[in-house]
Amino acid sequence: MAVIKTNSEDVRVLARLMRAEAEEDGDLGMLMVGNVGVNRILGNCLDFMNIRNVNDMVFQSPGGFEAPQKSYFYQRAREADIRLARRAIAGERTWPATNALWFFRPVGDCPPTWYNQQNTGRFKAHCFFTPTGEDCPAVFIGN
Repeated sequence: MAVIKTNSEDVRVLARLMRAEAEEDGDLGMLMVGNVGVNRILGNCLDFMNIRNVNDMVFQSPGGFEAPQKSYFYQRAREADIRLARRAIAGERTWPATNALWFFRPVGDCPPTWYNQQNTGRFKAHCFFTPTGEDCPAVFIGN
């Protein structure tokens, strides 16, 4: 059962985002990007107020993802990426992205905080950052 409402186009857009943001981190890294995207839709908090669907989340500006600004994002979604997007939409969450709303690829080590959000860990190239349950309670529902 899906934790966010989507249609087939939403699934393809999320799949393209996941691939463009984290293909070099493999399936697990791409799934974690999907976790962050789903959390932004669920959260309705902090920088992500009124983000209600996949398009709002993917194309948020300012404050959204870099991938939609690059041509690689606009390539057709592959079946393997679509399957990963469906897993994220179904609520499959993976640490350190379980409750994360942000991630980035640092040059060196992950900082302990990023924009006052706690580092929850690193997976390959990306560091993940999670809000508090007080700031964003909806991101923690179902955990």
